[in-house]
Amino acid sequence: MIGPAVIYVLALVGYPLILAFVYSLSDITVGSTHFNFVGWENFKNIIDDPDFHIALKNTIFFTFVSMLIVVVLAKILALLLVKDFKGKFFVRALILMPYVAPISLGVIGWLWMLDSIYSPINWLLQRTGIFGPDFWPMWLGTPGLAMTSIIAVHVWRMTPLAMVIMLAGLSSIPQDIQDAALVDGAGYFRQLFQITIPMMLPIIMVAALFGILYTATDIIIILVLTRGGPYESTQVLVSKAFYTGIDGGDLASAAAIALFLFPLLLAVAIFMLKIARRAEVT
Repeated sequence: MIGPAVIYVLALVGYPLILAFVYSLSDITVGSTHFNFVGWENFKNIIDDPDFHIALKNTIFFTFVSMLIVVVLAKILALLLVKDFKGKFFVRALILMPYVAPISLGVIGWLWMLDSIYSPINWLLQRTGIFGPDFWPMWLGTPGLAMTSIIAVHVWRMTPLAMVIMLAGLSSIPQDIQDAALVDGAGYFRQLFQITIPMMLPIIMVAALFGILYTATDIIIILVLTRGGPYESTQVLVSKAFYTGIDGGDLASAAAIALFLFPLLLAVAIFMLKIARRAEVT
């Protein structure tokens, strides 16, 4: 019964991973007809590369800041949408739209909204008096604002999925526990921090883990909005591997950069799953 699933995993995950590892130990390029093994030379070269250090720092910052905001927003939205109110179905559909729509289409829309010349966001902020008439920020052209922009777009993209997971977690909390808390005089915040969040911690950890894995390996937002610029300020490991291997033709170095993510994400996954398991047991 599990044979087809094993073959599927080996074909789509195992083979590319092994191939990337072989490439990382070689000097293969896009146009080469053969390659030689060079050992760990590619890993040594990327570790000595200052741009790699920048990409690594950006990856860590982008991933964890994005997911912190996503988890908090998703939790707030889930707590609001678990209640019954008029128009609940419409509000849920509206919130889910960013995740349902094709990501490339949504990001292209953000590319227009953050445009340095025709940005409707800047126009609206000027018209409302928040920005002065001479202040027109370059959202994608300034290092700090560029990182803020891609984080905001990624949060917009990932929050709906996290919210759905949170809603499922809220639905799994037994109603009799909440009723008993009300009888004991527990207020909203006491129930939230002593019942809801502790009982949902395993689900929160799993949602955060999925988000971290997706965020650290996603390239679409950066590829469309900034291409890693300006001045490498939004370059992350996955985009650096893409530009090194596809644009630069250096498949060996690109494979080494991509594989550098594997032990980092594996360690994060093990750590978060342990927390989720302990919370579930207790």
